[in-house]
Amino acid sequence: MSDFQPAKSALLLMDFQTVIVGMVGEGAAALLERAQAARAAARAAGMAAMHVRVAFTEADYAAVSPRNKAFAALGKSRFLTDGSDAAAIHAALAPAADEPVFTKTRVGAFSTTALEKTLGERGIDTLVLAGIATSGVVLSTLRDAADKDYRLFVLADCCADQDAEVHRVLTEKVFPRQADVIALADFQRLASG
Repeated sequence: MSDFQPAKSALLLMDFQTVIVGMVGEGAAALLERAQAARAAARAAGMAAMHVRVAFTEADYAAVSPRNKAFAALGKSRFLTDGSDAAAIHAALAPAADEPVFTKTRVGAFSTTALEKTLGERGIDTLVLAGIATSGVVLSTLRDAADKDYRLFVLADCCADQDAEVHRVLTEKVFPRQADVIALADFQRLASG
């Protein structure tokens, strides 16, 4: 991994939103601290830090197909309405002025956003993924990014899932086929050169 180039890399902090962080339970505070440390390491190395969140306007809710099992229920509950406290990025990871925020209306970070265009404009070819849930946004983004030929790292201890066993299987058995799965401490060493 000695060829890691911070200037061509981006840390994606995905779905660290108030209500979603709350679903992590008692490990939420430690997860947020690790995500903060990852962002600090990325910024110190000159890497881009970018945020991805899921939120819906009334038009977005109306556009969700009733066949979409996951998102049709959101349309009825108005669970993640854009502008609500629940849909806001958690205060512990509030985006800095130079940190882009991409709002999506589906699971993956590339879906329904301008993320790919922004990465291309900045010459970024390597992504470092952190987020909630491991089986949701992290999995979907990793698969899509791998198909788009990005070099990928997953910060296993900066991701969380409501099901610890699903998180373990993904980070230990599934993700390594397409990404380097590392811990925060490994990333801090990597980013510092």
